[in-house]
Amino acid sequence: MTEHGNSADTPVSGRPHRHHYDAEMLSVEEARERILSYFSRLSAMESPLVDALGQVLAEDLVATFDIPPLANSAMDGYAVIAADPADAPPDSPVELAVTGSVAAGQLPDHPLAHATAIRIMTGAPLPENCDAVVPFEDTDELERQSSAGSPANISIRLATGPGDNIRAAGEDVEAGTVVLTSGVVLRAGEIGVIASLGRNTVNVVRRPLVAIVSTGDELLQPGEEHRPGKIYNSNAYSIASMVVKYGGVPNILGIARDTVESLETVLEEALVTADLVVTSAGVSKGDYDVVKDVLASKGEIALWSVRMRPAKPLAFGMLERGDGKKVPHLGLPGNPVSAMVAFEQFGRPALRLMMGKAAVEKPSVEAIMDHPIHNHDGRRVYARVFVYRDESGVYRARSTGNQSSGVLSSMAQANGLAICPDDVGMIDKGEIARVEMLDWPDDIF
Repeated sequence: MTEHGNSADTPVSGRPHRHHYDAEMLSVEEARERILSYFSRLSAMESPLVDALGQVLAEDLVATFDIPPLANSAMDGYAVIAADPADAPPDSPVELAVTGSVAAGQLPDHPLAHATAIRIMTGAPLPENCDAVVPFEDTDELERQSSAGSPANISIRLATGPGDNIRAAGEDVEAGTVVLTSGVVLRAGEIGVIASLGRNTVNVVRRPLVAIVSTGDELLQPGEEHRPGKIYNSNAYSIASMVVKYGGVPNILGIARDTVESLETVLEEALVTADLVVTSAGVSKGDYDVVKDVLASKGEIALWSVRMRPAKPLAFGMLERGDGKKVPHLGLPGNPVSAMVAFEQFGRPALRLMMGKAAVEKPSVEAIMDHPIHNHDGRRVYARVFVYRDESGVYRARSTGNQSSGVLSSMAQANGLAICPDDVGMIDKGEIARVEMLDWPDDIF
């Protein structure tokens, strides 16, 4: 998808009102830059081909043989010497003797002689002397077929030239060629090419292992019986799904209660294999100090305010394992929409960097707003919207409802986040906003 429109810091409404920045807050870009400075590409691993889809190739792949290895037929038809039926008009076909047949996977058992033809199937190697293939539909094979098998003679109804319907040896790939270079993201086409080289595994940058920890005495796991005053742990599952979407491997761990012992126990488990630990809740100023204290005791933790709404509070740092290795930690807000928006802005690019992928922004479009976006406090607003195309083919975006950071249903109905920049007081109905696409469904084209 192509990026359109202005940067997220460029006013799109043209309104004169501007907010003054809070010097204690980081911009989204400042927070992202600080976070990403702690990440680097992970090591390589050998992976089965289909499992490697979407991963970054960690080796150059060189062809050890030609593909195809032999010149072969591009059609079901008859192998001929082009000069024999060179002038065959439809009303005066050239008749040739059929001396045999060759199927795909077989080798011809005799060379082709003048005034003869060999029945051949798509992909079958060409017999010696053959320089053209005549498709079945340009012969009278249907009229000559019988229960006895292939006809003894065949009439060619179309003039042929050298090279007609032939695939040359090495036409796709020549031996010694670097077919794919390290750093390529493997799609279905690349996976097919690797298989054509005879490989059933490939070396790729491994997927990040992401430990996901939810905190709070109020949480229940989905499947448990509902109790008054409790809420279900939705954050772990929405964040785990985003980890999968962006190429990582999630590990949902138990809920950490609001005690030092509980949180330390869960973090110790998280740090065993994780490349990234993601926690939700416990990062705003009003949360229990025990969460901040435990995280800080395990390593270096910075608590920030980011100039964005939702997802103002954010924590990031490095947690130290027992063996001295440090593991990055991303602390998301507790409100479910805030957690998801923060992961989009900071977790997604971190995963990409670990997987060796380019640091590209989300695909975005410029859309006419069906509803206004209000910016009351000088933070960049990420409004949940549904993008569609109207009758004239123009992108439009409608609000998905209540924009409170606790209203998860409005996130479920959204396919994009419409952005009101930090210094713009409002994008009004009918004005244009840049929309970061969460998804790119076929039905908006």
